[in-house]
Amino acid sequence: MDGISIRRIVCAVDFSDSSDHAQRYAVGLAEVFDAELRILHVVEPPFLPTYSLAGVPNLALPIEEVEDAARKHLQQAVEACRAVHADTEGILRTGSPFVEIINCARETEADLIVVGTHGRTGLSHMLIGSVAEKVVRKAPCPVLSVKHPDHSFSPP
Repeated sequence: MDGISIRRIVCAVDFSDSSDHAQRYAVGLAEVFDAELRILHVVEPPFLPTYSLAGVPNLALPIEEVEDAARKHLQQAVEACRAVHADTEGILRTGSPFVEIINCARETEADLIVVGTHGRTGLSHMLIGSVAEKVVRKAPCPVLSVKHPDHSFSPP
């Protein structure tokens, strides 16, 4: 059996505690495998009636304002990663999060996608859906789904 080679990692972030936890995993793996790390954030256009990964409704702000705020948060995330792993870049996209995560993984020829999970169940999961679940189903490469340690399971 051949060894595992991970050269490129895409880590999708939404700036929640869960994605921060997943980002730490991604940085650690990038260091171990000496891989390129791409920190991806996807801004959902305000005209899509959805919720952000953090569970906060998207407000009808002009898309430029939303993208500017996201760009600042993304830069902070990238700088935090670069303190540990120099080969880190940020990518900001606008669209459906799971579609853009898949597209980014394909375009960068990622060997691994890292996503955080929020542990939603029941009605919340049905209404909002799970970006992580959709990514796992459609990804062109393996996906590491990282659960935040503070999110325990509770039956629906």
